Amino acid sequence: MDDTSRRITGLMTILRGLLAEKAHDQDDPWARVVFQCDRGPGGQEKDGSSMELKAPEAGETDDVIRERLKKALAEYRGLHDSPPHKIDIEKACRLSVTYEAAEAERPLLNKVALVTGAAGAIGSGICKALLEKGCRVAATDCNEVALGNVVDELKEGAVGRIAGIMLDVTDAESVGSGFDEAVCRWGGVDIVIVNAGAAQVCSLMDLKLEDFQRLERINIEGTLLTIAEAGRCMRRQGTGGDIVLISTKNVFMPGAEFGAYSATKAGAHQLARIASQELAGFDVRVNMVAPDAVFSEGAHKSGLWAEVGPSRMRARGLTEDGLEEYYRNRNLLKTRVEARHVANAVLFFVTRQTPTTGATIPVDGGLPDSTPR
Repeated sequence: MDDTSRRITGLMTILRGLLAEKAHDQDDPWARVVFQCDRGPGGQEKDGSSMELKAPEAGETDDVIRERLKKALAEYRGLHDSPPHKIDIEKACRLSVTYEAAEAERPLLNKVALVTGAAGAIGSGICKALLEKGCRVAATDCNEVALGNVVDELKEGAVGRIAGIMLDVTDAESVGSGFDEAVCRWGGVDIVIVNAGAAQVCSLMDLKLEDFQRLERINIEGTLLTIAEAGRCMRRQGTGGDIVLISTKNVFMPGAEFGAYSATKAGAHQLARIASQELAGFDVRVNMVAPDAVFSEGAHKSGLWAEVGPSRMRARGLTEDGLEEYYRNRNLLKTRVEARHVANAVLFFVTRQTPTTGATIPVDGGLPDSTPR
């Protein structure tokens, strides 16, 4: 996006925050709105019931824009005795505003989530669970074909509430553009699931530096760029938010020949813990979910396990089914960890069941050595 478009998305995020109404839930104190952009750039026909806003100017700070928008909203409410349902942004777009109250069965109604690594087993499972709870979901991935398949499958029951967005977590420009696209579609972002990751099986003695650096870029730098952009967006919006990192049991229980993955995911985990301290003042909660191996979700295979599974099978003399059985039998509950289990842990955090930040939920069937300390 160019600078003008970025300024427009910044204005939309601030505006969405200002249109949110105070709720009666101290854990989740805002009833949010969502936008739909009805027209593209080029001006709009005048509508007496719509609120007209001047586009942001170069160098105009968020604080200046916020004060200008507060004044415009106060004037509109004074004239119409109601909040606006149509908003014209000069030479940019016309926004339709949806006001809906959350429901018991859909507690995430009018919230917007951005999920990285959405085309894989865990990512697609999380997207499905968020949609079931009423959320709008920006499903992002760098695999265009796999992402398209996930979105096509999920949109059948969620028309207008899911969008596929190409995003490379190792590229700051791509991350920023992905968030901007989500904002352009619905007005802001309230939930961010940091799920994109990569793994490799190799001993430290044989590990090539460039292979370690590839994992470092995806698992650590990708986490940093995603959390940082999420924090900036949520701070600008002013209505809090939730960030959940999909971590791993390997942070607490690393395995031989899994050094690059274990070390870089530990770095990502530590970044999330630090973010929980830095963002708490904006009511942004940052938590972690640490699963053991998840091999598939329906037709969607885990990209991570597609990469590392063959070597794990060879090392143990197992077939694919035998490898899954091995992981099931090594946990205390003798259970198969599935994407829906990981998604349920995510939902616990993003529906704000408890006043919690900086915490980790293990989803591993019980592995005493991986219990967070």
